[in-house]
Amino acid sequence: MRHAGDPGPNSTTGADRPRAPGPIRRALARVLVRGADAGMRSVTRLLGASPTAGREEISEAELRDLVAVNTVLRGEERQLIAEVLAAGARHVREIMVPRTDVVFLDARQPIVEALRVVRGARHSRFPVIDGSSDDVVGFVHLRDLAIRPDRDDAQVVGQLAREVKRLPTSKQVLTALSEMRRERHHLAVVVDEYGGTAGIVTLEDLIEELVGEIHDEYDVAPEPLLAGGAAPSEVDGRLNLADFAELVGFALPSGPYETLGGFLMCRLGRLPAVGDEVRFDRWRLVVRALDGRRVARVTLVRTIPMGVRPSSPGDAGGPGTVT
Repeated sequence: MRHAGDPGPNSTTGADRPRAPGPIRRALARVLVRGADAGMRSVTRLLGASPTAGREEISEAELRDLVAVNTVLRGEERQLIAEVLAAGARHVREIMVPRTDVVFLDARQPIVEALRVVRGARHSRFPVIDGSSDDVVGFVHLRDLAIRPDRDDAQVVGQLAREVKRLPTSKQVLTALSEMRRERHHLAVVVDEYGGTAGIVTLEDLIEELVGEIHDEYDVAPEPLLAGGAAPSEVDGRLNLADFAELVGFALPSGPYETLGGFLMCRLGRLPAVGDEVRFDRWRLVVRALDGRRVARVTLVRTIPMGVRPSSPGDAGGPGTVT
């Protein structure tokens, strides 16, 4: 889920697509997601270290070494610990739903009208704004709009708004998860360095960073894989760089962007148009569809056969291409 309460298109998915969390992963997750400190203590206890070992007493490198030499841990347990360590280095801006994908409700909007808007959505929580998406005053749950006491005289959405948590874009995933669990928040507004709304993140988004995708009947169908687990021929332009690398099997260079669409825009030096392409390594990345000014779908075309090394990081491109 990437919208409030809904797994969205920037969901992590890979060539070996994550399976539904099994009983071992769920049991470990219940321990680890209590926070970075509790997670670290639980892992070190499992590895035979002192139960009182804290963050100041053991580094990430030392913890990785303990995992590497431990003979008790099974494959799924090792994988979960690796995911926890990886999540500790990520920030909420990398997994949030960008503001362009969020359904906002205005505080002055009549409840009857708001209910018509949200009935077509696949999520259940909606930020409430006071005229601008940079001025979020709270959030409402779908049931707040649809199920109300007979004597409730509220007429507009703002009268039903609940308090909403705010997180900076630089907040790390594990820290954000710990805060939201402790304070019992299921949704948070992600605020950029200028004080504006960058997007939203849900508790489920944060948990999925540790245990993999949590699928339900409202999920968007996952990206199709080709035969033999090969990379898909088309992907969502909103995939962040880590999810893209996991899905297609090669990584894009880091830069002043978080998503595949941002990479294409940076390489093109302008807003992308349908048909634009960027060549990288042995691939052509072609813009297939736009959603407003945003890259919605990207086609992947291999330019060099498997097993053949490219002569340079980028292949020679023709008209309308960027290498």
